[in-house]
Amino acid sequence: MLDKVKTPLVGGHQKSIYDPIQTGLIYPEIQQFDNFEAERLHRKQRLVAACRAFALERFDYGFAGHLTIRDPEHPELYWTNPMCVHFAQVKVSNLILADHKGQVVEGKHAINRAGFVLHAAVHEAHPDIISMCHAHTVYGTAFAALGRPLEPISQDAAAFFEDHIVIKDEAGQVAVEEKAGLAVCDWFKGVKAAIHQNHGLLTASRHSIEAAAFWFIALERCCRQQMLVEASGHQPVLVSPERARYSREHVGSEYIGWLHFQPIYDHLVATQPDMFT
Repeated sequence: MLDKVKTPLVGGHQKSIYDPIQTGLIYPEIQQFDNFEAERLHRKQRLVAACRAFALERFDYGFAGHLTIRDPEHPELYWTNPMCVHFAQVKVSNLILADHKGQVVEGKHAINRAGFVLHAAVHEAHPDIISMCHAHTVYGTAFAALGRPLEPISQDAAAFFEDHIVIKDEAGQVAVEEKAGLAVCDWFKGVKAAIHQNHGLLTASRHSIEAAAFWFIALERCCRQQMLVEASGHQPVLVSPERARYSREHVGSEYIGWLHFQPIYDHLVATQPDMFT
């Protein structure tokens, strides 16, 4: 379980508006590591938890869906969920380690070729991106068919304001050829999420798998909310650009995505101890 430590704020500096202003309270802290082995295990455990969280959200669709995190010691390699294993059955022992060519370096399972094509291209083109998530979800896939971005209809949606893009390249075609990944990867510069037309949602993080996973969950939720509002037949009142940018800055950061995932992680550790076998 993630350690909750009682630490005072240093010099009054806060990572977010949610950090406690009172000292000595229990609050999640980002862990630091003094060796690659410990950090690798940490990343693998959080990758498994992200897969289990996707299972709880019912993001499964057959073998579709892939989540990745770079290896801390060998950043040219990445850990990912095994092909044809349900999100709810992913565990530390069946994760696979692959390179940017789609070759499995460690693990017994095959790699999802579509996952390799998309994720490997993005990871190779953007060394700053350490994690990615994609799944074939109901509302994200439906919204992707519209070929347009989310509107800032709420504080939740404002977290993605000017921080996601719509990708039209390779729209609707199964990405199993490397050129498809190359067509998609260029779009990820400076954003945390993408709506791939006629395909679905993708999120990327320069911070952690926790951030990538939570923002995927949030993006799916926002797609559902927008379609519900539009189905009402009434025109939504949009958050103004100025307020949307303020919300994005304070509730849409990588750190906030990481923070949102912490109660999810703790719940999974308490209820699914087989994750780490």
